[in-house]
Amino acid sequence: MSSRIEDYALIGDCETAALVARNGSIDWLCFPRFDSGACFAALLGTPDNGRWRIAPAEPARAIRRRYREKTLILETEYETEKGVVTLIDWMPPRMTFNASNLMRLVVGKSGQVAMQMELIVRYDYGSVIPWVHRVQGGIRATAGPDSLIFLSGIELRGEDFRTTAQFAVSAGQRVPFQLVCFRTYEALPPEAEVEQSLRETEEWWRKWCDRCSYRGEWEEAVIRSLITLKALTYAPTGGLVAAATTSLPERLGGPRNWDYRYCWLRDATFTIYALALSGYIEEAQMWREWLVNAAAGVPSEMQIMYGLAGERRLTELEVDWLPGYEGSRPVRTGNAAHDQTQLDMYGELMDSIYVAERAGLPPNENAWRLQLALLDYLKKAWQKPDHGIWEVRGCSRHFTHSKIMAWVAMDRAVKSVEAFGRSGPVNDWVRIRQEIHDQVCSHGFDPQINSFVQYYGAKHVDASLLMIPLVGFLPASDPRVLGTVQAIQERLTRDGLIDRYPTMPEVDGLPAGEGSFLMCTFWLADNLALQGRYEQAQLIFERLLELRNDVGLLSEEYDPVAHRLLGNFPQAFSHVGLVNTARNLTRAGGPAEHRQGL
Repeated sequence: MSSRIEDYALIGDCETAALVARNGSIDWLCFPRFDSGACFAALLGTPDNGRWRIAPAEPARAIRRRYREKTLILETEYETEKGVVTLIDWMPPRMTFNASNLMRLVVGKSGQVAMQMELIVRYDYGSVIPWVHRVQGGIRATAGPDSLIFLSGIELRGEDFRTTAQFAVSAGQRVPFQLVCFRTYEALPPEAEVEQSLRETEEWWRKWCDRCSYRGEWEEAVIRSLITLKALTYAPTGGLVAAATTSLPERLGGPRNWDYRYCWLRDATFTIYALALSGYIEEAQMWREWLVNAAAGVPSEMQIMYGLAGERRLTELEVDWLPGYEGSRPVRTGNAAHDQTQLDMYGELMDSIYVAERAGLPPNENAWRLQLALLDYLKKAWQKPDHGIWEVRGCSRHFTHSKIMAWVAMDRAVKSVEAFGRSGPVNDWVRIRQEIHDQVCSHGFDPQINSFVQYYGAKHVDASLLMIPLVGFLPASDPRVLGTVQAIQERLTRDGLIDRYPTMPEVDGLPAGEGSFLMCTFWLADNLALQGRYEQAQLIFERLLELRNDVGLLSEEYDPVAHRLLGNFPQAFSHVGLVNTARNLTRAGGPAEHRQGL
């Protein structure tokens, strides 16, 4: 039986990420840029697919864990009949160490505790058993281009293609371990001093957190979410992955299992708001530069997502030798949605660059030239059907949200001229902006249900319509917006949480059923705040905070029946929503109100 999604904590070095279960098992670890295949993939299969477990030999009476304040250093305390021991897990940021280094430190607190260690290394998602041989202080495991060095001061044994050890820890004793990942053809990274690495990593994260400008009731939750976003950032380029995992299901046992280890353009708007308004201008600037570089080229060929360095070929494959998380198949790598037409991405890109410059980033002429080319393409492309924000695998349609975001693209172009003195065909943009607005209000709104609808001619709503006032398309007080919010609350709410849309095979080409979407529920809270219904908005926000796991992390979705987190984990979109909604509820001028003034 695999651990629940909420049983995992994240550690990372701003290039690589690992998930640590409450039982002391690291069940997921990918190499830099997430493209080389996991060397620990037990999360999507069995322990034999790769894991690294350190835990007491006897069952623990109590397990308590936490992150050290304002860091990504995880401490798990195990209380046994014989004593208490703490397992400390971290990865030194790549800015302080030149390889992906996974550190673990066992610290005796009281008594004497018998411990056991098991290391199972499997490359390429559990399919490749490496060649393992002993080196000074540990072992080396190599398979083709991928290698690791595992170092420990205790005696190691090799048995049945795994490495094991038994040892005891007394009060005051500290037993270090480290696992260094590197390319086989590169020089062997220098051995790090574990205790020094722990001190330097703690100092690095706390200095980074001290830059946070948020001060309010939910400061702890906001800082934890910002740390999570930073950990999901690929430091060399500023690209931000949607999540650290692939194929964690949106419904247990179902086929809605996608690879989220890529950068979506639509994440840019929300991410830049979260970072820039929290004082992280440097990260916002890196993200803008990544956007410009990734999207450069022929406008008609711009993708909705890219690799961490801007890669375009994200071929979707099924990893058929992995049984999947709790039998949820298929397991996928790559994402075929990268080749879809999604018109909302033009609005996301235009809005994100505009917001970045309003936040104080210097103008970028290359960015503006790219924007001009995209706008010229969008003049006609906005009238085409697309696959929408939710990347449906069914047929393309005239999705209302997509048209609204095309309006945003034209609107931000006009405002860029007004605010920054840019040059461009403003009269054309103003005219097209009005055409889109008129069409959406005419074809995207259904008077019979008093709500905007998912796509032209539909009779059902979609949670993406909550973006209408958040992007400034219509004010939150507009009767059509009020009716839409009410319809979404009535039709898409389960246990106080919001579903994305009614999942139907005829719409998205997949079997029905998934969890409630956490980001959409944050959007609902934002809408209520804009309507002045702060008490209701705060109740929803606090409910969302309760869904975080014990170390403050959220996945993409939540199952309101089984009361479990669902989807890839941790999910950047959910944590961006938390940061933005906290600001909306803390004071005027948060992201939602800020956009109203755009």
